Amino acid sequence: MEIIDILLTANFWAAALRIATPLIFGVLGALICERAGVLNLGIEGIFTAGAMAGWMAVWLGAGLWGGVLVAALAGGFFGLIHAILTVPLGLSQHVSGIGVTLLATSLSYFTYRTALPDVSSPPRIIPFQPLDIPILSDLPFIGPALFSQTALTMLALVMVFVTGWVLYRTPLGLAIRAVGDNPSSVEAQGLSVYALRIGAVVAGSSLMAMGGAFLTMSAFDAFFFGMINGRGWVCIALTVFASWRPGKALLGALLFGAFDAFQVRLQTEVGAFLPSQVFLMMPYLLSIAALIIVARKADYPKALLVPWFKGQR
Repeated sequence: MEIIDILLTANFWAAALRIATPLIFGVLGALICERAGVLNLGIEGIFTAGAMAGWMAVWLGAGLWGGVLVAALAGGFFGLIHAILTVPLGLSQHVSGIGVTLLATSLSYFTYRTALPDVSSPPRIIPFQPLDIPILSDLPFIGPALFSQTALTMLALVMVFVTGWVLYRTPLGLAIRAVGDNPSSVEAQGLSVYALRIGAVVAGSSLMAMGGAFLTMSAFDAFFFGMINGRGWVCIALTVFASWRPGKALLGALLFGAFDAFQVRLQTEVGAFLPSQVFLMMPYLLSIAALIIVARKADYPKALLVPWFKGQR
């Protein structure tokens, strides 16, 4: 009965949405890349680069939204590297993605150590504060759960609808989806397959980096090593769970956030009887189970992972 009470509290769902926010940014970014036919395994490193770049920019005086912009630019830069290696050069998307993760992570740590060689703990910034929206924030249950989040969480929710609208209601979205299914048909229409794929990877990588920025500029107030903690890999799995659809991506991120928030609260109920590691692995085990169930019927982009060269038929 106490478990049900946990699930019915506004604080629980507020925590679930807060945990899900970086995943929403990340899975939307991965979805855009893969819809264009490019797997971006650089996501873990891009998360790290966005977290560090955004936080560093704010610490240097750029302002919070300036930090978000810097994080997006950093993500776009590493996305461009991955896109050049995999799209016109046709190199392995797996190898390039892992290389980008290693490069972005190492460069972020190197930059941090170079800029702050003598600090024992990272400097703190003033992060985004929870919004207080008149009337909406005072609504029962939904007010504290949804309308008392930070601006970055609200932006993530808006981006779900923007991404869905672009992909399914605009000629650009149609071209992106087509280039991920049949790039030769896109070329036959006089469009540039290279430009569409590179643009999609850069845009998707920018969203991924904003997920990292959320961690240092909203969830926490500093950058520290290991803070990404595998969130990028979770986003790759959630993309498959979502069947490459933004609405289901939001659902998957919220589901994982709920699992994570639930395990924290469950530890206080039965933590004396089980090791803490059992609770920590629960969100991942449940996510794997959900992925197995859904992935068997997933309608993946037909040209995903398939190199394409100009003039190819």
